[in-house]
Amino acid sequence: MPTIELDRVSLTFRVRQQQGRLTLKEYLCRGLFLRPVPAMMEVRALQEVTLNVGAGERLGVVGHNGAGKSTLLKLLAGIYSPTQGRRRVRGQISSLFDISLGFEQEATGWENIYYRSYLQGETRRSVNAKVESIAAFSELGDFLNMPVRYYSAGMLVRLAFSIATAVEPEVLLIDEVLSVGDMAFQEKARQRMREMMSRAQLAVIVSHDLESLRRLCDRGIWLDHGRVRADGSIDDAIDAYKESVQGPTGGEDRPEAGARRQRRQKTVAATAL
Repeated sequence: MPTIELDRVSLTFRVRQQQGRLTLKEYLCRGLFLRPVPAMMEVRALQEVTLNVGAGERLGVVGHNGAGKSTLLKLLAGIYSPTQGRRRVRGQISSLFDISLGFEQEATGWENIYYRSYLQGETRRSVNAKVESIAAFSELGDFLNMPVRYYSAGMLVRLAFSIATAVEPEVLLIDEVLSVGDMAFQEKARQRMREMMSRAQLAVIVSHDLESLRRLCDRGIWLDHGRVRADGSIDDAIDAYKESVQGPTGGEDRPEAGARRQRRQKTVAATAL
C-alpha cells in the first residue's frame, strides 16, 4: 500500500554568498590569489517535519511563498535527500512539477510527446498506446506537425499538461498545475485532474488556489518557514493559514464558526507538540 512517512525531517541548503564584481583596479591591487573566499550561508528549507500519509488520503499543502511547499514535494519525490531525519515513500511516484520541462524546441509536437513521456518513465510501447489520446486532449490538431518553438505559450501549456497527466499514478505529487491554458481549456483540465485524483491511491497537492484544495483534498497541512504549523482537516488547515495572514475572518461570532475556530486552535496546538 502506498504510504509517506517523514520522521523529524530537516533539509538545509548551503549556499555560497555572491560577492559583487571587482573593478580592474581592485583586482590588480588584491591579486588573484588574495581574493577572499565567499562566505557560506545556510538556508533551512524544512525544519523537523513529521508527516504520515496513508493510502486513500488527499493532502493539500498551504503556506506563503518561500514556506517550503515545493521543497517538501521535491523531497517526497526523491529529488532532495533530507539532511536530518528519515524519509520513506512506498509506491510508484508520479510528479507534476515543471510540466514544460524536457521539450525539444526544434522537434514537432508529436516527437515531444515521446520525449517528455520518456522523462516520466514511459516506454515506447506505453506511449504508443497513449499518443493519440494525448493529441486529442491537447486539441492542437495540425499544429502537432510543427516544431514547438513556433507554439504560443498557451499552446505549449496545453501540450505539456496533456502529456504530464497521461499517467497511472500510485503516489501523485502536484505543484501548482491546477489552472492551465485559456478558459476554454481550463474546465477540461479540472476534469482531467479529478480523474487523476480518483485513480491515484495517495495524493499530495501544493497550490495557492485554496478553494480548489478544499474541493480536492480531505486533509491539509500549513507550512510556515519550513515548519508544519497545523495538520488536520483541509478546512482547518486553510482557515488557520488564512487567519495567520488576515486575522480572524468575518462571521466568527456564529456558533459553528466558533466551533471551527476552537478545532483549528486544537489542531495548531497539537501540531506544535
